[in-house]
Amino acid sequence: MVDHNRRPKILPSSDVNLPKIDAVILFGEPIRWETNLQLIVDALLTNGNLGGAHNNQSYPHIPVLACNMDLMWMAEAQSPRFGHGTFLVCLENIYKKITGKDLKYEALMGKPSELTYHYAEYLIRSQAAEREWRKPIGNLYAIGDNLMTDIYGANLYNRYLEEKSSRKSSKALAKVVAGTGSKASAVSQEEESDNAWESELAPPSATSCRSVLVCTGVYNPHTQVPSHPSECITETVFHGHRDFRFDPALVEPGHLVQDVDAAVQLIFEQENFVPL
Repeated sequence: MVDHNRRPKILPSSDVNLPKIDAVILFGEPIRWETNLQLIVDALLTNGNLGGAHNNQSYPHIPVLACNMDLMWMAEAQSPRFGHGTFLVCLENIYKKITGKDLKYEALMGKPSELTYHYAEYLIRSQAAEREWRKPIGNLYAIGDNLMTDIYGANLYNRYLEEKSSRKSSKALAKVVAGTGSKASAVSQEEESDNAWESELAPPSATSCRSVLVCTGVYNPHTQVPSHPSECITETVFHGHRDFRFDPALVEPGHLVQDVDAAVQLIFEQENFVPL
């Protein structure tokens, strides 16, 4: 149905001098999807000059940055609601339909992007430093209800931490074998690392990021994810973003609990922590 109340009584002048748009940054799903989809596509097809006409040859388009890639999320309703990931699917398909080309992202941030977990780990280090905890935090826990963002991202970051630890061990062993490293130098480097572990530019102090899946949101415990990639790269199973490769191992939670309270209790048990 057309909302005629939104039509202006007096049409504005066509000679409107609008400022040029240099980039499009997408934080979350808008209120009026059709209006925002139209404006974003206008910006992409006019190279940021909204007063001009569409030019399908304007490619690559101006930079597009996006975050919050959850296809769906849970609110008060019994069924999941459309999330920002669904809005991105609409934008990608409209752009593809009009131009025949793929929408390009300058950056994808937020879960499950690895960058998000790097920053979260830095914030944890900062809070630990404020509390004057001198021992680096080794184990991280990520609690979430979405396999394709929360669990995927946590497992992806855990894979990065494991590879980083493996490379570090290999380099240390290579130094010993080559006779270029000594125990004293190794100790001094370790002390230097410990002294700078709270720095934003310091490498992660954590050695693992364990994913904890809760059953109070998007996740449906009765839905199974096929174990072989050839069986699960379908629109009905893979709800992750277009630019993230599906990997069955990345959507396998480290722990499965009922809710956040149970997740916190699990972490206390794993870390042998007794609340005061």
